[in-house]
Amino acid sequence: MRKLYFFLVGIAFGIIMIKSEAASWFRIFEMFYFQSFHMYGIIGSAIITGVIGNQLIKIFKIKDFNNNSIQYPNKDNTFKRYIIGGSIFGLGWALVGACPGPMFVLFGAGFYSVIIIIISAVLGTFLYGLIQNKLPH
Repeated sequence: MRKLYFFLVGIAFGIIMIKSEAASWFRIFEMFYFQSFHMYGIIGSAIITGVIGNQLIKIFKIKDFNNNSIQYPNKDNTFKRYIIGGSIFGLGWALVGACPGPMFVLFGAGFYSVIIIIISAVLGTFLYGLIQNKLPH
């Protein structure tokens, strides 16, 4: 039953991404050229929703699907890794015209050439897993 729930949430996410034009290469292009507020509004509202959601989880001690408490582990505040990782992510996003969420939405919408990007992203993630211990964290 849980898998059905996640499947339905994924379908709803895909529909919202397509209808809001968040998966549109043109909208992403506009964002990186500072020609439109559209994508910044979507990203900003997602950040605000995430912050509010996380605060509600902490305040009301909401549990996960397995009835376990949700933990927020402390992370190192290393500025360098966020700048380098964010820059690599942003460059890839700008070159490809899609971040990980819209990649799968575009594939589901029938843009099958995005499979090259999905395969590249999976290979990049695999490569990171191989060299993760050698990178500064």
